[in-house]
Amino acid sequence: MTAPDPVRAGRALGGAGAAILLLEGIAVLFVPRGIAQSGDGLTGPRLTVLSVLAVLLVLASGLQRRPPGLVIGTVLQVPLLLTGFLGSAMWLVGGLFVLIWAYLLQIRKDLLGSAFGPVRSAPPAPPAD
Repeated sequence: MTAPDPVRAGRALGGAGAAILLLEGIAVLFVPRGIAQSGDGLTGPRLTVLSVLAVLLVLASGLQRRPPGLVIGTVLQVPLLLTGFLGSAMWLVGGLFVLIWAYLLQIRKDLLGSAFGPVRSAPPAPPAD
């Protein structure tokens, strides 16, 4: 199945991707609170890693209109999931976000024909007789 208006569908999916990445960035900002109360606590390197990841996720949300934005967002799913090593709750939260991202890529593939390819305009309609 392809979208009747691929350009419009591409914009909508880009907006959904941006929203997901923004929510991921916000979720990562909650991790230091959980780390501070468990294990070794919140160290400087841990806080730095989490802060950089949150900033990268927010910046990637702004790149969703550009061609490499989708690839950057997909690559950032790996460190998001790996935050589970810092706080065990992030295995669940990160895993859910990764599943949502994978679902978004599947919808994009179904509607546009490619999960990562450029959005092509619909072929012109045949003339009505």
